[in-house]
Amino acid sequence: MSIESTNPATGETVETYEEDSSADRDEALERAEAVFDEWREVPIEDRQEMLARAGEQLRENESTYAELMTEEMGKPIAQSHAEVEKCAWLCDYYAEHAAEHLQDDRIASESDARTLVSYEPIGTVLAIMPWNFPFWQAFRFAVPNLAAGNVGILKHASNVPGCARAIEEVFREAGCPEGAFTSLLIGSEEIDEVIADDRIEAVTLTGSSGAGRSVAETAGSELKKTVLELGGSDPFVVLDDADLELAVEKGTQARLINSGQSCIAAKRFIVVEDVYDEFLEAFVERMDEQVVGDPTDEDTDVGPQAREDLMETLDEQVQETVEQGAECHVGGEPMDREGAFYPPTVLTDIPEGSPADREELFGPAASVFRVPDEEAAIEKANDTQFGLGASVWTEDYARGERVARRFESGMAFVNELVKSDPRLPFGGVKASGYGRELAEQGIREFVNEKTIWVQHQNGEDDGLVE
Repeated sequence: MSIESTNPATGETVETYEEDSSADRDEALERAEAVFDEWREVPIEDRQEMLARAGEQLRENESTYAELMTEEMGKPIAQSHAEVEKCAWLCDYYAEHAAEHLQDDRIASESDARTLVSYEPIGTVLAIMPWNFPFWQAFRFAVPNLAAGNVGILKHASNVPGCARAIEEVFREAGCPEGAFTSLLIGSEEIDEVIADDRIEAVTLTGSSGAGRSVAETAGSELKKTVLELGGSDPFVVLDDADLELAVEKGTQARLINSGQSCIAAKRFIVVEDVYDEFLEAFVERMDEQVVGDPTDEDTDVGPQAREDLMETLDEQVQETVEQGAECHVGGEPMDREGAFYPPTVLTDIPEGSPADREELFGPAASVFRVPDEEAAIEKANDTQFGLGASVWTEDYARGERVARRFESGMAFVNELVKSDPRLPFGGVKASGYGRELAEQGIREFVNEKTIWVQHQNGEDDGLVE
């Protein structure tokens, strides 16, 4: 069978790839298992050097990779360039800090014993990754795991096969041993079988809550660890003392990044009564000003949705919410032009239980809620199945931190949009998943945290350097 890469801005076929056969899949798993024994013994300093070279490879070919992303899934080209650079930054970060994050932890116990925790690789980790940040999501998995001594199998989204192959090429050109990082072009129907394979030790997925439940069920039945980064419907809370100009500027950016197709995009704007009208007027105006168009144009703010069916799903959610009584201030239906284009959309007076209230709107549609005060804002922010990120806007920093601590989320930001950063752990709670990526916490997710006890005899030390 073949996999077609389609440009969502034009509907044209970019390229056709042959799907990997069951024999190809088996060979990749066998090769990964074999190379693990070699890769785990490579000094971590050498693994870090490989990551540094991967960062160089990304920067040297930034335009090629950026154009590929934009062509396959419609990301505005300026954001594609930024994504490649962010992946290079990730490589730089672990090239510098991986050894520090994985060094033994000495823990005091008995006076005549040396006790510590070592962090050792576990084997082959399967990553099931989405299309919306086709390079970043995959690198966020691959870089810390390769640094830790694990090997990786990537099952990327079916609409970005070219990106999947390009990512594999980056590591190969950086000197990663054959089989230490492999991209498999296979269908989703094969995932359960791969997860259950004895050669897979752990699984990480970024995707929908439904996909997360399915993967967790299969992996759990095999007693394999999982890390899940799932959907989000992040609250963007505007308090009565917020800098409204900043909140509108950042709110527009936070809602429309990646043409609205981001798990951590601000989706529910919760605004206190005292500043609601002023915020809404400015926000609607700013959303309406954004340039929707050709994603290869540097001046484009919002490109197409990644697939026609995804745009149709978003439109169904918007239309159902309006039919239930919501008001649409701008946008609200697919654009009359070639390609899967949906305009920036703002909904208010949203009925409780409607799609815009309860579901994740994965596209450039913002839900704006009016609440009487801070306490009601916090209550509304937490009134969701999701718990990925959240932000609060106020000129009182102490107040902002107090509110941030009350959010039921894996990440909380004060006067800043929710974002990922290699130096900080990333992940959610509730239906947004569990486990963490990035930073020290991320590199330690798929390792064996082994307790080692060295008993000293007759008061002698163990001869090991402290």
